[in-house]
Amino acid sequence: MASKKVVFVAFAIEDERQRDFLKGQSLLTSSPFEYVDMSVKEAYETDWKEKVRTRIRRSDGVIALVSKNSLNSTGQKWELSCANEEKKKVLGIWAYTDDRANLLGTNTVAWTWDAVKAFINSL
Repeated sequence: MASKKVVFVAFAIEDERQRDFLKGQSLLTSSPFEYVDMSVKEAYETDWKEKVRTRIRRSDGVIALVSKNSLNSTGQKWELSCANEEKKKVLGIWAYTDDRANLLGTNTVAWTWDAVKAFINSL
């Protein structure tokens, strides 16, 4: 396996559990991918944008967990805007099988191991 990639995971706070599933999936021994999660575990009280930008800069790419919650998540939208400003490659994956929300400007695909593996290997 190639070296671990550093990935920032952008998600609406309502989808925190899905972020945990994505991280857990990468830890399975049969997982075809491995990465270091740079997502924010707890909201920053001050200077959050500066701190998040630093994490995004240190990342090889960004995975966005897209759901209907994303449409109203100003934090997630800002993170994705920041990723674009920092010229980071972004993959959107739908957080739920029955939710195909369209987040403007984010190429979103079904959440599969192959999709995540291909993205991480492309970084």
